[in-house]
Amino acid sequence: MKIALLGLGNVGRGVWKILETNKEEVSERSGYDIEVAKILVRDVAKNRGFEVPEELLTSDPEEVFNDDSIRIIVEVMGGVDPAYDYMMRAIRSKKHVVTANKFAIATVGDELIAEARKNGVMLYYEASVAGGIPIINGLNESLTANKIEEIIGIINGTTNYILTKMTYENCSFESALKEAQDMGYAEADPTADVDAYDALYKIRILTSLGFGVNYDVDNIYREGIRNIQSVDIEYAKKFGYVIKLLGIAKENNGGLEIRVHPAMIPERHPLANVNDSFNAIFIKGNAIGDLMMYGRGAGDLPTGSSVVADIISILRKDIDNYTAPRAINVKKPLLLKSMDETETDYYIRLKIKDIPGVLGQVSTILGQHDVSISSMIQKGQGHEWVSLVFVTHKTLEGKLNTAMEEIKSLSFVEEVSNIIRVEKL
Repeated sequence: MKIALLGLGNVGRGVWKILETNKEEVSERSGYDIEVAKILVRDVAKNRGFEVPEELLTSDPEEVFNDDSIRIIVEVMGGVDPAYDYMMRAIRSKKHVVTANKFAIATVGDELIAEARKNGVMLYYEASVAGGIPIINGLNESLTANKIEEIIGIINGTTNYILTKMTYENCSFESALKEAQDMGYAEADPTADVDAYDALYKIRILTSLGFGVNYDVDNIYREGIRNIQSVDIEYAKKFGYVIKLLGIAKENNGGLEIRVHPAMIPERHPLANVNDSFNAIFIKGNAIGDLMMYGRGAGDLPTGSSVVADIISILRKDIDNYTAPRAINVKKPLLLKSMDETETDYYIRLKIKDIPGVLGQVSTILGQHDVSISSMIQKGQGHEWVSLVFVTHKTLEGKLNTAMEEIKSLSFVEEVSNIIRVEKL
């Protein structure tokens, strides 16, 4: 069975290594001897650090798409341009497609899936979320008997590595980020990771599968970890929490919350103990209850493993007489809740003047907006400015925001240093 790779970067290298190293196992499990017939790259002369037969490399896409003997296209280029056009061309040429492209699946995946269904070919994308964790297949197959109630995940290894360093080695954000870059976990431009775009694309994909809704990524709340400071990590410990970047999708009073942001979670929860570059996804179904999947969320071999598993899944079907399954019909799609309608606990850190009556005035304003304080720490007595830190009981975010606008305007408040959501889980 001939396949072609589009791209030979980190993930492409992993796919190539697995197909070479596990050739016998892949053949036994798929029923085919898989031959990589062509590899599309930008520069055929580039030194890639591992051996690939030169005759397989091409910079001409026509050599791939005009070869009728190639039955499966494996897209591991990343981005939308030209990956989207290449995948569409493959689908319209009746070639099956496997992709690891989270950005494409999150933003134009609906079009690709519809086109694949129309042309009677398969589009698999297990590797687009959480690397080696088989979460896509889990939601597509194993959990289909469940009504999914919530999906909460640590789905970006770079930010989890940074927060782990800040939590257990007392690193600053800047030094933890530099270490992540030195280790190869973070790019020179870390925007996609630390500003939570990567996690945004992944939670959008999981939400589509778990809840049957396809919201534009621009409508999903996103907040990265740049504002997390060492002092917030320390206060979290005092309150019994750990800070993680979470992707969250859950039902709320007939609507759906989808959001990506840092959150404090109880240190006893399994997600709190997912450290370094590992990922984990916590799912609640009405039949199965609580379920957590854990593993490496990135890297050439973990991600390549998911790509090769998708190739095997395609080959286990009758690819010559494949008929797309009936589309799932979600009769009443859940409406997307605004962040003002989000209800959770909140950690708030203020810088205030150390004068009598401050706490009373802050508490009064909060109470006027139905926000009550659960616990509080005041630090720095004897100085002109002190930190007032407290955690609220569960409240609506819209009400909290209104209260905080009033508190910001008080003469004795220098700044609202940070607000972090607290997920009790």
